[in-house]
Amino acid sequence: MKLERLLSIIILLINYRMLQAKDLAERFEVSVRTIYRDIDTINAAGIPIITYQGVYGGIGLAEGYRLDRNLLTNDELAAIVTALRSISTSYEKAQHQQLMEKMNSVVHPVDAKAFQSKTSRVLIDYSPWDNSARLQEKLERIEKAIDNCLFIAFTYSDAQGKITQRTAEPHTLILKGRQWYVQAYCIEREQFRLFKLRRIKNLSVDAELSFTRRPLPEQKDIKGKQSSISDNNEVVLRFQKEAHHLAEDWFDAEELIPTEDETWLVKKAYPEDEWLYSFILSFGPQVEVLEPVHLREIIAERVMQITKIYK
Repeated sequence: MKLERLLSIIILLINYRMLQAKDLAERFEVSVRTIYRDIDTINAAGIPIITYQGVYGGIGLAEGYRLDRNLLTNDELAAIVTALRSISTSYEKAQHQQLMEKMNSVVHPVDAKAFQSKTSRVLIDYSPWDNSARLQEKLERIEKAIDNCLFIAFTYSDAQGKITQRTAEPHTLILKGRQWYVQAYCIEREQFRLFKLRRIKNLSVDAELSFTRRPLPEQKDIKGKQSSISDNNEVVLRFQKEAHHLAEDWFDAEELIPTEDETWLVKKAYPEDEWLYSFILSFGPQVEVLEPVHLREIIAERVMQITKIYK
């Protein structure tokens, strides 16, 4: 993604006196325009990169500039490698491995063993249970569209099952709760929206039509984003005695309130939607909704509907 590409460009420019923008574009599979935007970003970060004109011109670091080895400590390098290893569990790319190898090579041999220990202390596994190849393909296609500012078109099925055709300007890929989303400006709705990748069908990228990136809105202003805590309602759940281990999978120990009959209460604020209904039903007979009353009635009605199907 963009961060790893920026770091890779910096390392390449340190190791080579000068490089061509088109060579960098081919290497990272982006447009030349994207490379020049990356160069502007690196310059803004305080690393002076100069574009040399002429037959033997190209892109290079300012004469005499050297990246201070002490700019990043071993702990900071280890944090970067840990982040790359974690993101690779959900979005695997060859560049991730290449960049991790480059980071490891910067560490002094004397510190190598301790560095390896630091980078293996934590791994955040974002990988989905089904390891979908289709999802991986969507990620790669949307990322290229973002890098090259290209429009995407797709069929979208929202949380209520409504199917619409959308054209959008993709800006950011977001991983939230093991689910991938694309933050994009929707042409039909004329505003930024969050689209879940698993609900996107018939994805196509318009290689001929590009857009100019827009300022990103505040997170609270994005349509399609889950409700804020202030919009949620308190739900009271009772877990059966034998379901204590299930409750611990989803709630902190401090959130589990023991009762005299050895069951467990949980009080939690949630937005009321299809996700909440499915979440509660996923516990089967091990959980009971106590409050609010209308939610208890909805769950009871759905249980009756399920029973009719199986009868």
